Amino acid sequence: MAEREATTVIKIPITLDIPIGPQHPAIHEPVMLKIYADGEEVVHAEVNTGYNHRGIEKLMEKNSFYKDKFISSRVCGICNAVHENCYTRAVEYLAGLEPSPRAKYIRVLAMELERIHSHMLINAIMAEVIGFDTLFMYIMRDRELVMKAKEILTGNRVEAEIHMFGGVRRDIDDVKKDKIMDILKKLEPRLKYYRKLFEEDPTINSRLAEIGILKPETVLGYSLLGPILRGSGIKSDVRAEDKYDAYGEIPWTVITRPEGDSLARMLVRWDEALESLEICKYILEHLPQGPAVVDERKLPRVFPPGESYARVEAPRGELVYYINSVGGANPYRVKIRTPSAVNIINSAFSYVGHSIADVPVILVSYDPCISCMERAIVLDLKNNVEKRVPLKYIAQKKVRL
Repeated sequence: MAEREATTVIKIPITLDIPIGPQHPAIHEPVMLKIYADGEEVVHAEVNTGYNHRGIEKLMEKNSFYKDKFISSRVCGICNAVHENCYTRAVEYLAGLEPSPRAKYIRVLAMELERIHSHMLINAIMAEVIGFDTLFMYIMRDRELVMKAKEILTGNRVEAEIHMFGGVRRDIDDVKKDKIMDILKKLEPRLKYYRKLFEEDPTINSRLAEIGILKPETVLGYSLLGPILRGSGIKSDVRAEDKYDAYGEIPWTVITRPEGDSLARMLVRWDEALESLEICKYILEHLPQGPAVVDERKLPRVFPPGESYARVEAPRGELVYYINSVGGANPYRVKIRTPSAVNIINSAFSYVGHSIADVPVILVSYDPCISCMERAIVLDLKNNVEKRVPLKYIAQKKVRL
């Protein structure tokens, strides 16, 4: 039988399905990246969340405005001060309360110390992800200096709990100011050293430079926030736009870089840590006189009806709190939009075209905070209906899954 020449070619793509997470060495919180690869090249990516949902928004609706101040700071352990600042200011807008100038400066001091240790933490994790375990430990060692400064200011190493409606809960004296200033002077050369290391080390550059490039029109199109936005050259920062608390009185600069790659995002964080350090030094040298601490026994426990909206520049980008009050001791509705909810869910496209080994690098460059971003939605696929229900209904099996 004579051989026949082929006239048609049928290509069957074969992809490899690689789950990264929900527990993975490169991911310090539970989230799953479902990666589809053709050889070593990523051809599709999905972000699956929902492993850490705690129902905090519903919890806040069941508790008083006063208790919610403390619940809001538990949304995230790393950036707890910005969460309580955003919630506190939203309640202050609702009740017409105004903190003193000294209280505003102390609030900014707490939030900028938090920004420094948050940026050091994610840069340390990036060092660990690319194999620099010793650099990870050095950065984490020096991060303890910031945690000590935060403890001197707030009384707590992690949870600040320094905000209160109309002011702050703790003042600062000259002895504490000197101690924090000494720590900042000791920390400054270390931050400059790590920044130079990330910028000049050939191995770090080979792993981060030109990886996960996001053009300015792309980050705007996908509504990405914070250092991701500024690492692509977009000069946007809530601190400069809203000038809340004392940010309108303190000289500082919005940091941007034009490259848009993973290295640019990490260098923006190092530069922002140095800028935050200068803000802290300015506050300690120019702290206004007058009262700062409010008498919590005299604060209102019942708040008027109305709606309130506040936003803050968290270490990962814009954080928003919305409060709806019908009058009374409890809020009717509390909604929180965290930067990671936007940055992580909207960034699946950015892994496509890169190698599998680049996926953890790109993810860490987005500084994911999964505990902030978890939401739960029940989808009725049979009837194509979407429902939002309390978690206790799921636990009590009142909702069939």
